[in-house]
Amino acid sequence: MRVAVLGCGVVGTEVVRLLTTQADDLAARTGARLELVGIAVRDTATPRDAVVDPALLTTDAEELVTRADVVIEVVGGIEPARSLLLRAIEHGASVVTANKALLAQDGPTLYAAADAAGVDVYFEAAVAGAIPIVRPVRESLAGDRVRRVLGIVNGTTNYVLDRMTTEGLDLDQAVKEAQALGYAEADPTADVEGFDAAAKAAILASLAFHTRVSIDDVDREGITAITADDVAWAERTGYVIKLLAIAERRDEGVQVRVHPALVPLAHPLAGVRGAFNAVFVEAEAAGELMFYGRGAGGAPTASAVLGDVVSAARHRVLGGKGPVESSYADLPVLPASSARTRYQVRLDVQDRPGVLAQVAALLADHGVSIEAVRQAPAPLGPDGGDGLARLIITTHEASEESLAATVAAITEHEAVRRVLSVLRVEGV
Repeated sequence: MRVAVLGCGVVGTEVVRLLTTQADDLAARTGARLELVGIAVRDTATPRDAVVDPALLTTDAEELVTRADVVIEVVGGIEPARSLLLRAIEHGASVVTANKALLAQDGPTLYAAADAAGVDVYFEAAVAGAIPIVRPVRESLAGDRVRRVLGIVNGTTNYVLDRMTTEGLDLDQAVKEAQALGYAEADPTADVEGFDAAAKAAILASLAFHTRVSIDDVDREGITAITADDVAWAERTGYVIKLLAIAERRDEGVQVRVHPALVPLAHPLAGVRGAFNAVFVEAEAAGELMFYGRGAGGAPTASAVLGDVVSAARHRVLGGKGPVESSYADLPVLPASSARTRYQVRLDVQDRPGVLAQVAALLADHGVSIEAVRQAPAPLGPDGGDGLARLIITTHEASEESLAATVAAITEHEAVRRVLSVLRVEGV
């Protein structure tokens, strides 16, 4: 069974290592020996790990994919990955990819091409690293109806928020620490602005709800506005802040979003620490399921890749084909304004009788009911101190649209000095 690898970075190197060091076991599991026929790279002269045989390196990826039975793509990005995978499929190769960005933007093109050619497309490594989540949602829960997927799917942001929570670091300090440890890139935008999580949310929603969801359908908000003060107040009120990917099926359609949220300390996701990932699935028959593990890194991601390689290779040896795209439901993708959840609003107001009642009336005017209110003196400082009180208002479930209108009205009220933060509450 001829195997080609596109890309030889951190993940690609670990894929080559597993193919080389576990060759006998892989042959036993697939029914044929996996022969690595080439590794496509940009520059063959770049120094590499000793496990990579220089004789296998090539810069001609287009030629390489035409002589493989299984093509592994760990290059990332949209192009040339898309063109190379389509070329591989055209020449009869099954493909295994870890490319979340490509799948979230143009996965259906790959699925259609593979279906027409009678080959497999596998992508377990595209979501949450080593955690087996794609296969359970796509296959194990195929006989059930998934209602909701709630997950921490970006290890970098989870590490950053965890360090802000446990060590009191501000965002910039925590990001720099993540960069020093190799969890974050030199440009951390894809992580901290939520793009990476949004791509994964689109993939999970498409699988869970049998509906095509692209990254453009995902309402996205990163963690760049989260402050050390937000994290401290979350803890005081019984929550921890996490960047969540949320996909929900409702009667009227599917709603998918990524944003920071307050998670109750008693919820399983609240205890996910460091760079780990976890995905919480709610299904009608199976109930609540949680998948937890390392969400990134060369070895964990390579583990997921090799699992897919074994499946694709076995199908070629024994005949048959893996699951194809299921988009039969074709549910409407709902706008961000339709999302319904609880909120916590933190604001400073003038400390005088009647102000709380006035703020409560503004919420009621917009159909937002209050679950709890906490009042404390505003901290001393340039914008706080004597004459001000801090209100922390937790609401019952409300629509995004209603909450936005409420916050706009509160901001304009003469007794309100400033609205400090508005955070959604999930997992209640």
